[in-house]
Amino acid sequence: MGYSTVFATLSVISLLLLLLSSINGCEAQLSSQNFYSSSCPNALSTIRTVIRSAVSRERRMAGSLIRLHFHDCFVQGCDASIMLDETSTIQSEKTATANVNSARGFNVIEDAKSAVEKICPGVVSCADILAIAARDSSAAVGGPSWDVQLGRRDSTTASRALANRDLPSPFANLQNLTDLFSRKNLNAKEMVALSGIYD
Repeated sequence: MGYSTVFATLSVISLLLLLLSSINGCEAQLSSQNFYSSSCPNALSTIRTVIRSAVSRERRMAGSLIRLHFHDCFVQGCDASIMLDETSTIQSEKTATANVNSARGFNVIEDAKSAVEKICPGVVSCADILAIAARDSSAAVGGPSWDVQLGRRDSTTASRALANRDLPSPFANLQNLTDLFSRKNLNAKEMVALSGIYD
């Protein structure tokens, strides 16, 4: 795939991520990029440093982080539920058909969260880190950047069942995919663009 094609795909994906951020399920009142300016002024630069480092080590990680945000937003909204591990009370989305043995980048998000926790513990949500990571990974490979509305809250629950229902299955046919994306108010062109982030 040529550079201009990759850039065009990243541009469309970036716009779609903005749409995904508004999918129902996210109850927080999102604010501007200044959300953490007083409570954790170095949050965004700290996250950016971790993301750039990960993408410079492995360029494919950019697509993986965008995909991780997409898969998070498609299930219960952009709430970081995809980051929750399996427990006796949580059936992790990590083990859903569309994620198991394919979703990656969890460690990068965890590294970013650890770095932010060192400078301001308990302030920045994983949900916001996922959204920022998607934006910063696009920019790190020469794609577009955009303003990320901040103020998401992290989920304390996850649902493998909802993930299996809402995420595109690797076994889905075109009609299944079209129907799935249509339920999220996304058209066929947007479906193709988001499908292009799979590495």
